[in-house]
Amino acid sequence: MSRVSTRPSSERTPFGARFHALSATATAAAVAVAALSPAPASAVTVSSTTSYETIVSHDGTELKAKVITPTDAEGPHPLLVMPSAWATPHILYVGAAKKLAEESGYQVVAYSSRGFWDSGGGIEVAGPEDRADASSVIDWALENTEADADRIGMAGISYGGGISLLTAAEDERVRAVGSMSGWADLGASLYPGDTIDVQSAELLLLAGNLLGTPGDSLREMEREYRRGNVDPILEMAPDRSAATKVDRINANGTAVMMAHGWNDGMFPAGHIADFYEELSGPKRLMLAPGDHATSEAFGAVGLPNEVWEDLARWFDHHLKGEDNGIDAEDPVRVRPNNGDGAWSSHADWPSVTTATDEYHLDRPSSSWGRWQSNGAMVGEPATGWDYGFRTGIGTTARSGTVILSGALQQFFDVPTGVLLPTVDRYRAAVWTSPAYPDGARVAGTPEVTFTVTPTTADQSVFVYLYAINERGTGSLLSHAPHTLRDAAPGEPVTVRTELSSVVWDVPAGHRLAVVVDSKDARYVSESRIGDRVTVTSPEEEPTRVKIPLG
Repeated sequence: MSRVSTRPSSERTPFGARFHALSATATAAAVAVAALSPAPASAVTVSSTTSYETIVSHDGTELKAKVITPTDAEGPHPLLVMPSAWATPHILYVGAAKKLAEESGYQVVAYSSRGFWDSGGGIEVAGPEDRADASSVIDWALENTEADADRIGMAGISYGGGISLLTAAEDERVRAVGSMSGWADLGASLYPGDTIDVQSAELLLLAGNLLGTPGDSLREMEREYRRGNVDPILEMAPDRSAATKVDRINANGTAVMMAHGWNDGMFPAGHIADFYEELSGPKRLMLAPGDHATSEAFGAVGLPNEVWEDLARWFDHHLKGEDNGIDAEDPVRVRPNNGDGAWSSHADWPSVTTATDEYHLDRPSSSWGRWQSNGAMVGEPATGWDYGFRTGIGTTARSGTVILSGALQQFFDVPTGVLLPTVDRYRAAVWTSPAYPDGARVAGTPEVTFTVTPTTADQSVFVYLYAINERGTGSLLSHAPHTLRDAAPGEPVTVRTELSSVVWDVPAGHRLAVVVDSKDARYVSESRIGDRVTVTSPEEEPTRVKIPLG
C-alpha cells in the first residue's frame, strides 16, 4: 500500500441556597483532586484583603464582585478583571485571584456576569451589554482602587473567556487577555456542519434558566431553538464572536493567550486554532486533554495547574514587564490527548503537522450480512463505486457525551470507544487503513472528502476517525457532523469536512478507521428511518481522507 504524504428575579433559586450548593460542589471537587495532586510549591507572598462590592454598570445594572487587593505592595497595581463563567458566580476564581494578588501584586476584580447569581440584569449571551459591563468594571476599579490605568488585563473561563476577548476588541485599555475554554466563532461552535449541537444547547439553557435570569437575547434564542429555527441565532452570533473582530484586537495590539481542551464539546478546538492564526500581536496557545473547562477549573480554585501558571507568566510579562522568557518560547504548546505524553512546543499551529497521509477509500463490502469486512484505505484513487446504507437508527459509533467523555479521557485515559465489528454495515460505511508498524502521531486537523446522494432534502451524516487495535477495539480520535440542507434528492453532493483537531499517539500495530453513519446522540439528526444515503467516489472528486501527522 502506498501513501501520499424568562424568569423574574423573584422566581430564581434563593441566592444563599445556590451559593451553598455550589460551594459544597466546588469543595468536594477540590478535595478529590487535591488527593491526587502534589502540594503547591511554597511561595513568597504578600497579604491581601477581600471585599464584596456592588458595581453599578453603564445602564444601572448592579454587578456583584469580589475585589482582592494586595496590601503589602506599593500601588498602583496592575489590574485583572475576571468575568464569571456561564452559570457561575465570582467565587469561581477565588483561589486563582488570591494567588495573583498575593504572589504577583495584582489588583483583581472578579465579578458575576450579568443575569447570573447575585448580579442583576438578564443574560444577554455576551452581547453589547456584557462587554459594556466589563468596561464599567474597569472604570470602577480605576476610580475605587489603586489600579494602574496603563496595565489592565482580563481573563476568564468559558463565558468569561469569551467576554474577555470581545471586550479587548472594543476597549483598547485591555492590554492582555487570557481566554480559557472560550469561543471565537459562536455560530460555528453551536451549529457545526449545519447541525444543531443539542447536548450543548440543552445544557447551556438548563444552567441559564436554573442559575440565572434570562434576558431578551437568551429568551429569543431559546424560543427560536425550540421551534427548530436557527436563523435568528446565527444572525446574532457574529456580534458575539471575536473571530469577526480580530482586526480590532490586532489593531489594539492586545496580547492574547488561549487555552483549550481537545475534547471540548461546546467550543471545538479547531476553530480556536484557526482564530489563533489570525492574531498578529503577541499570542500563545495551549491545547491539552480535557473537555469544556475541565483543564482549567481546578486551577481557578487555587490548585496547581499548568494553564494558570503560564497565564500568570503571560500577565507578568505583558502587564508588569517582567523578563521571564515567555516571549522567547515557541508560542504553541500541545499535549497528546492520550497516554502520558509531554508538552511539545511549536512556532505556530500549522507546524504541529509535519506530514500528511492521504488515503483513498475503496468500496466497502456489501451490506448483505450486517458485519462484513471493511472497505480499505488505499494509496491510489478508487473511483466509480457506490455504497448505500439506511439512515435514522444509530450504530455503535458515537462521539460521546459532552463534558463527561472528555473528562474521562483527561483524568482516566478512558476514550470514547467502539468495537468496530459491531458497527452495523446496513447503517454505516466503514474503512480501515493498513497498520502503522511503528505507530504514528496524528497531529492537526483530519479532513474527509466524500460524495453522497441523499433521498430527502435534509439529511445528516456523522464522520468518525478511530484508532483500532488488533482485536477491533477502537478509540475515538476525532469526529464531525455534517447536515445537507435543501439538497436535491437523488442528486450527488460532495462533502468536504474538517474533523475536530487533535494530537493523538497511535500505538505500533494499530490501524485507523473511518466510519460514516446517520445518527449521533450529541446532535440533532435530520436523517429519518426509511431514508437512505449512497456514498460514491466520482473521478473528479475521489472519496478520500487526509491524516495529519506530527
